[in-house]
Amino acid sequence: MGKVRRLRPSLMYEVKQVELAVRALMDEVLRPAGVTTLQYTALTVLAGRDGLTSAELARHSFVTAQTMTDMVAALERRELIVREQDPAHGRRLLISLTDKGRAFLDEHAAEVAAIEERMVSRLNKDERTALHDLLNRCRAALSGS
Repeated sequence: MGKVRRLRPSLMYEVKQVELAVRALMDEVLRPAGVTTLQYTALTVLAGRDGLTSAELARHSFVTAQTMTDMVAALERRELIVREQDPAHGRRLLISLTDKGRAFLDEHAAEVAAIEERMVSRLNKDERTALHDLLNRCRAALSGS
């Protein structure tokens, strides 16, 4: 009988493995603070794009609208975000970080940065730059932009 040829895992599989490893480490860091990785992602989105609707925040946070509805309620109860009427469209509610939400992100920034640093610790500076570029090009190809 011939040799069994081992196939290399697909890139999609390897990307998913990286995502799962990052998420496990993020969960470990954030769990004591009572925030999930998905909630933390939403907070970071708001830090860069304040005043989003729940639907917009869901799209930018990679979750469904229903999941975001539950997350917004939880984050609002913790006073990390606030919802206010859009002055231009009275029926729309815009979500923003509170000072407490900004402080929360600041408090956990070093721990989260350490996870990213650990992830790329075996890459040199040029490889890190290339990884950013390659991932952004892959994302653009899939989104058609």
